[in-house]
Amino acid sequence: MLRDAWLVATKDLQIEWRSRVTFGQVVPFAGLVLVLFGFALDANRPVLLQATSGLFWVTIMFVSTLAVQRSTSIETTDGARRALLLAGIEPPAVFVGKSIAVAVQLLVVEIVLLIGVVVLYSADIEAWGLVFATCLIATVGIAAAGTLLGALVAGVKARETVLPILLLPVLAPVLIGATRAFDDALGSVAVDGWSWLGLLAGFGVINVVLGALAYGVLLEET
Repeated sequence: MLRDAWLVATKDLQIEWRSRVTFGQVVPFAGLVLVLFGFALDANRPVLLQATSGLFWVTIMFVSTLAVQRSTSIETTDGARRALLLAGIEPPAVFVGKSIAVAVQLLVVEIVLLIGVVVLYSADIEAWGLVFATCLIATVGIAAAGTLLGALVAGVKARETVLPILLLPVLAPVLIGATRAFDDALGSVAVDGWSWLGLLAGFGVINVVLGALAYGVLLEET
């Protein structure tokens, strides 16, 4: 299963590398959102610094919808999804592989955004370990939930509209937990950020297990 999952992830990442969608569209979009927030709140610097964590993860939420839509479109073009099934790759392996590919793309965007936050907002990150742990654990949950919901709406004509409507509310626990953890890492709010990683880990485990179990059914229906 792990070998098949790695093959699927490699396939998606190679397609992404050739198309340059992440670097050509998603990263500039994420950077533009940060810049616009900076212009909007720059007059009130203390508020901007306090809102940095929330702005970072709201941006990631929007970016995740683009990444998942891209991942879904890869499988719905030219019968690629059916070709995977005919190749004998188990649905759980397809789910894990596509989740890994989405997670890698999101992590790349998060690295770029972290640099932007430090440069544009003059944010002082006090706990880099907490930042990296939060990004990794939160990204696993986002990628798993997004991949599962992407398969759910794959057969819907208006999936580009339906996916954000379904995905963003589902990601609310990630937004809350990751923002609070970042508040601690940035020293903007007196909170125990490490305790919020439990919420993020629980969310990730639930979505990984649910996706591995349900992805095959969704593939057959769509």
